[in-house]
Amino acid sequence: MIDRTVRVGLCGLGTVGQGVLALLSEGGETIAARAGAQLTVIHVATRTPKPDVDTGGAKDSRDVFDVARDPDVDVLIELIGGTTVARDLVVEALKHNKHVVTANKALLADHGQELFALAEQQGVSLRFEAAVAGGIPVIETVKASLAANEVTSVAGIINGTGNFILTAMASEGRAFDDVLAEAQALGYAEADPTFDVDGTDAAQKLVLLASLAFGAAISSDAPYKQGVDSVAPEDLEFARELGYRIKHLGIAKRDGDALQLRVHPTLIPEGKAIANVDGVLNAVMINANGVGELLLVGPGAGSRPTASAVCGDLVSIAGALARGETPAAPSMSVPVAKLDTVPIADMQDVSSAWYLRLNAEDKPGVMAEITTCLSEQSIGIESLIQKPDASASADVPVIILTDIATTRSLSAAVSAIEAMPSVVGDVVRLRVENFH
Repeated sequence: MIDRTVRVGLCGLGTVGQGVLALLSEGGETIAARAGAQLTVIHVATRTPKPDVDTGGAKDSRDVFDVARDPDVDVLIELIGGTTVARDLVVEALKHNKHVVTANKALLADHGQELFALAEQQGVSLRFEAAVAGGIPVIETVKASLAANEVTSVAGIINGTGNFILTAMASEGRAFDDVLAEAQALGYAEADPTFDVDGTDAAQKLVLLASLAFGAAISSDAPYKQGVDSVAPEDLEFARELGYRIKHLGIAKRDGDALQLRVHPTLIPEGKAIANVDGVLNAVMINANGVGELLLVGPGAGSRPTASAVCGDLVSIAGALARGETPAAPSMSVPVAKLDTVPIADMQDVSSAWYLRLNAEDKPGVMAEITTCLSEQSIGIESLIQKPDASASADVPVIILTDIATTRSLSAAVSAIEAMPSVVGDVVRLRVENFH
């Protein structure tokens, strides 16, 4: 007989909030047995009434701060989104000595260090598994399962909208705008898809993941961002011909004493498992000295996958409370005061191989001049393809894969190529990562 009850306050009753209620209801005695306590939602707050949602008789409020101040609530779940009211809500809950579970990556990217420090000060737990990669348990994996490892790099498909768009463009040859409209119609992209398209959403998740993996205090504006909208259907086709797939990745890796943080479309060898993660799925590839390379794949968003992560944190807190423990381990594995201040690598100095696509006049000497522009910057060529002219156009596509070069050197070479009279328009450039 389980006689311990952990009382839950739920702020936000959108798709994820409703998913939390459904999983707790369906899990019932199984969840209670795993937690060692009954999990009961006693207070729900939403801006507008939702009479069609069964909250199991929980108290219903319009003001989320009523939940934070409710003396009967042990754990508050924050699912309202945003970074202003949500910050104030979490601060209020922590100051009232409530444990907090959140799925809000933007909030933690902007205010995480402040909130984590406050949780430590109050002796309560602030957990955020659902904030990165939805239903994939990547936070707990890095925090606990890989605790004995030194992580050297993290690379992830951590925005399902971008992955859906690139997958559809690659498989169906459709234009970016067309696929984006479908993603919006299907609910994969917001009405304003800017954060999904320009890399902001992935950058916020990368900040959290990198902070945890490298024990570092990282600003939300630290990652370099290049959007998924910089990829054209022909780039996906040419990449496939060369044995690569293009994925929109968030990458964090050590670079001497600095840390690289970047979000951009990336050519990946088609033999790598992460290159074949398609649709709205997310994937996180971790390299560490103990396990080597580890790939976690699963749904990165949606009602139930995100609710699963929320409930996992909730059960973990409830289990500690049921055992008479204090479930207040530092949110980032180490206290905020002990997080390193790591310099962020200058993107001009970051090296990679490169994919270049340009249009050039089909006449003798042009290829030699292009290769000269690259060689003057000490950039070698891995492969070069000049596509045959299938139209009446006087210029033809040229695709180049380079050896490893810094952004600075590559930019200088591209500027010289674009200045050639025989080159038409801008040169498309995308990074190549082989993950050796």
